[in-house]
Amino acid sequence: MAFDTLGLKEWIVKQVSTVGYRTPTPVQVNCIPPILQGKDCIGCAKTGSGKTAAFALPILQKLAEDPHGLFALVLTPTRELAYQIADQFRVFSRPMNYKDCVIVGGVDMMKQSLELAKQPHIVIATPGRLAGHLQTAHSISLKKIKFLVLDEADRLLDASFAEDLRVIFDSMTKERQTLFFSATLSDSLNRLQQLAVNKPFCWQAPLDSVTVELLDQKYVLVPAKVKDCYLINILQTLHDEEEKTLILFTNSCRNCHVLTLLLKTLGFSCTCLHSLLSQGERLASLAKFRSKKTRMLVCTDVASRGLDIPSVHVVINTNVPASPKDYVHRVGRTARAGRDGVAITLVTQYDIQRLHNIESHIKTRLEEYHVSEHKALKHINLITITRREVELKLSQSNFGENRKLHFTKRKLLEAKKLKKQPKKKEQ
Repeated sequence: MAFDTLGLKEWIVKQVSTVGYRTPTPVQVNCIPPILQGKDCIGCAKTGSGKTAAFALPILQKLAEDPHGLFALVLTPTRELAYQIADQFRVFSRPMNYKDCVIVGGVDMMKQSLELAKQPHIVIATPGRLAGHLQTAHSISLKKIKFLVLDEADRLLDASFAEDLRVIFDSMTKERQTLFFSATLSDSLNRLQQLAVNKPFCWQAPLDSVTVELLDQKYVLVPAKVKDCYLINILQTLHDEEEKTLILFTNSCRNCHVLTLLLKTLGFSCTCLHSLLSQGERLASLAKFRSKKTRMLVCTDVASRGLDIPSVHVVINTNVPASPKDYVHRVGRTARAGRDGVAITLVTQYDIQRLHNIESHIKTRLEEYHVSEHKALKHINLITITRREVELKLSQSNFGENRKLHFTKRKLLEAKKLKKQPKKKEQ
């Protein structure tokens, strides 16, 4: 199967070849033709399977046939994914006169309004910031768009995005194609079918296993109180073996920051990524890791979805995710594009049931990763004292203050909006 058999024009096939794509992936083979035929589409495939190209290529081909104003809107749950999608659109669109705009939080709204005023063809946005523009800046109209894409669609259906999506959908025309893509859609199919304007074409990759075959999945059973000691021992072992790149996932912004400072104090080179960093800091951390200036990225689930960093050798879950879907997205950061990879999950005595739920979901038993208890606890005093010092320093800083201010501001705005609403007359 070749790209020119999918209904794509010669110019876009040549550009795809220039980028290095030789043969289309299953999600591209099954989803590109119906999208070109004008159908709504729901696509579900493993992470790293080429889902972005599956919607970007037909959108660009349709745009080239009828270039006008705002043509497509792509919604994503995270800022980093928005920038990555924009980069892929730019690569595929080089032969044409193309303009896009990325609308995410952490960037000055006035600058974004000026970018939107230039009438980009495609807007890639996170729901919260786009809803803010629609409600306050009035710098964008969605009445004439031809395509709406929800990337990582199941995540966008979470309650945290509900109000922002309502604002966006209320501002849109129903004469559009709606495309939904994600690695985990099984629980969301009915909801997505309701959101589609027309009856959508649905395609799901075979569910023989949810994670990729080349991924070696392991667990380490550790006592909760000395988890840091086991983690440090694993990192030292991996560091001594060979030059590997690692992503460490944590369950909160605070834990992410504490662990980063702990590792740096103990002599590890690492950088962190979480939602309490400024947008500049987040992009700088990703760039530093992608360029291999540092081999270790400590992050929250903000980095678990969609980010394409092909050279990650090991993913370490410092906690067991509550949702098996979150586990799938986390470990999907390694073993990408035909490469192998390792995922190691630290399991405490409180996480056994979560581990069983994950194994049931992915239809795979995790193997034990052996760690010497003696070696792990060798520096327990140093690690424990260092962590306490790090946590004390963080408590004395203003960590998290911006989030508290943003939350308070949002509540005040909601209260003000309610006051303006007319009261219902009593019968």
